[in-house]
Amino acid sequence: MKLLERVGMLVRANLNDLIDKAEDPEKMVKQLILDLHNQYIQVKTQLAVSITEQHLVEEKAGEAERKAAEWMRKAELAVDRSQDGLAKAALDRYNTFKQTGQLFAEQADEHKKHVELLRETLTKLEAKLREAESKKEVLVSQHRAARARARAGQAAVEATNGSSATTMGRMEEKIREERARGAALFDLVEDDLETTFARMERDERLEKQLAELKAKRAPSQAG
Repeated sequence: MKLLERVGMLVRANLNDLIDKAEDPEKMVKQLILDLHNQYIQVKTQLAVSITEQHLVEEKAGEAERKAAEWMRKAELAVDRSQDGLAKAALDRYNTFKQTGQLFAEQADEHKKHVELLRETLTKLEAKLREAESKKEVLVSQHRAARARARAGQAAVEATNGSSATTMGRMEEKIREERARGAALFDLVEDDLETTFARMERDERLEKQLAELKAKRAPSQAG
């Protein structure tokens, strides 16, 4: 599906690499957020449609199974009354509805898999949106600070009548400082995220170990 292919490319995009290569990082991140939001709406809409289709197919499968069971009861009744012709006709109907029910059940399974895939994609999109939003705030702050420093530097140059070469040198130094500051901020964002997940994984391991210990101790305490 083209929709999932487009979403997959957005989800797999490395924001740090995109930011490093972008001529205007702040503008790039804003556009990425807009693209992610649009794809999120499309996936959510498709998910709603797929869930509806899944329920309809499941209802058809259930209806076919009920009719198959009804015709089997009629076939059994005909056999009890030695009506072989009626029994065969009823069995023929039973087989038809049974096969139809199986086909609908297979379709329902396919719809279920598709729904699960869309749910998973939606979750990844939400995570990517949060990541882009957090980095947008960092970039906006960085950009504003850079502009403020640039204005301050220009004012200082004008006040001291510095040469153009000195002005360019100072501006280049400020740009390098801003890049270094931005890189440090991104590292902090990534470090905070990794620390949070590491803490969650550690807590999960401790809970598991505690449960295992309790399970081992239960027989001895009971005894």
